[in-house]
Amino acid sequence: MELFQQRWNELAAIKRELAERDWFPATSGNLAIKVDDEPATFLVTASGKDKRKETEEDFLLVNSKGEPATDTKLKPSAETLLHVEIYQRTNAGCSLHVHTVDNNVISELYGDIGSIQFTGQEIIKAFGLWEEDAMISIPIIPNFAHIPALATAFSEHVKTDAGAVLIRNHGITVWGRNALEAKKYLEAFEFLFSYHLKLRLFR
Repeated sequence: MELFQQRWNELAAIKRELAERDWFPATSGNLAIKVDDEPATFLVTASGKDKRKETEEDFLLVNSKGEPATDTKLKPSAETLLHVEIYQRTNAGCSLHVHTVDNNVISELYGDIGSIQFTGQEIIKAFGLWEEDAMISIPIIPNFAHIPALATAFSEHVKTDAGAVLIRNHGITVWGRNALEAKKYLEAFEFLFSYHLKLRLFR
């Protein structure tokens, strides 16, 4: 129970911070954090909640299939299966999904290419890449309305314990070995998206 509360508090703190950035428009977005490995369980945001509010029903515990692990009237977020893929395929401890204007515009601009690459930016060091001309790439997948199909396409890019995928005109999902790393990846990618779009205005 102590670990459960600790993970709840970690996820609540991230939700609070991201809400202050207005990264959850119209109840969009979802967050998850691993609680245990045996049996595999994780906390995920409840569907349809205003994420600027803080209540005792913000998150619910789900099993390795993304199904409620306890009796509850709450429904897991629609994209819970994306988090399932992450925890089944990696040793990630936290995963975050947000819809922002910047990540949606980037995903549309480069969706036909299937990815976008960044180089020459200091903030790329946030990904553990310290070379002078380091490059980071993020894949962009179609926004399948059928969530199992979306999860299948998403899973093809879930290969490491920390990473990210853009869903075209939908949002970004990032994950990391812990909450701090996942949030760091999210902030770094959103910085790169914002920078890139502003730079295009002046070129």
